[in-house]
Amino acid sequence: MHDELNEFERNKVWRLIPIPPDASVVGLKWVFHNKMDNEWNVIRNKARLMLKGYFQEEGIDYEDTVAPIVRLKSVHMFFAYVAHKNFEVFPMDVKCAFLNGEIEETVYME
Repeated sequence: MHDELNEFERNKVWRLIPIPPDASVVGLKWVFHNKMDNEWNVIRNKARLMLKGYFQEEGIDYEDTVAPIVRLKSVHMFFAYVAHKNFEVFPMDVKCAFLNGEIEETVYME
């Protein structure tokens, strides 16, 4: 949890302000997950702070939905290009990739 909160602070993704009386507010919840190795041993505990987007209503609380996932077609195209150019690929874990995206709307969370 501390790592997640530190990433928020480091990337300056939020600031604490009073919520206006007419604002639509989205709740938050912590989601916990154990990362395992090939033999099912727990190697790391992960925590993510998530918006409770399932409480929103289309046309009232949101216009678009964004998820930090890659499309399978993009992965296929990437590996086809890598194979064509005979590049070497190395795996990496991107922490808090969604924090690098920008939104135009103001979102109030509690």
